Amino acid sequence: MRMMDTKAKFIVEQLDNLFPAPQCELNYKNVYQLLVAVILSAQCTDKRVNVVTKELFKEFDTPQKMITLSQSQLEEKIHSCGFYHNKAKNILSMSRDLIEKYNGEVPNDLELMQTLAGVGRKTANVVYSEAFGGEAIAVDTHVLRVSNRLNLATSSNPYQVEKALMQTFDKKLWGKLHLQLVLFGRYVCKAKNPNCSNCPFTKYCEYYAQNKHNM
Repeated sequence: MRMMDTKAKFIVEQLDNLFPAPQCELNYKNVYQLLVAVILSAQCTDKRVNVVTKELFKEFDTPQKMITLSQSQLEEKIHSCGFYHNKAKNILSMSRDLIEKYNGEVPNDLELMQTLAGVGRKTANVVYSEAFGGEAIAVDTHVLRVSNRLNLATSSNPYQVEKALMQTFDKKLWGKLHLQLVLFGRYVCKAKNPNCSNCPFTKYCEYYAQNKHNM
């Protein structure tokens, strides 16, 4: 176990105070549903995805059921999530791969998951951590923003940010920390009009240092 520095320990302590029991805000009942939901969540809110999947999963909650849809039929069902053409194509391709290669089951392996259509590193990390209890940090837009503002990373590249966070925080904390950073970015350290008055990290924050005189 690596020794975390004072700043890292402080961040963990404060996030534990703010979000002691963080949970993924996507609704799902099995690993396949989670994978579909995470694919749909790209450039879309979890709230919107939950509205769409509530109806979609009533009939199409397994790979075998999903591939009975044509691409145009699936596009119609997921249209409001945005990027529906590519998302539908990837979900159907991913579903066929699961049936043909993995007996319809999502593999509990980061590398294998990333061979599936539409499944990049972030998506694989979310599913690996959330569904399988794996140690991973998924870098979405919120984690990317918070990490840069707090000088935990200095990159717009999600993989570089992920590596920086992995080097900074104990491995056993990664899964919980990822969720906490997502929620912190979603509800406190927002892209526009962040709630700096309720933020415990202003002494580390680039955004606050540059904008405090305008607040």
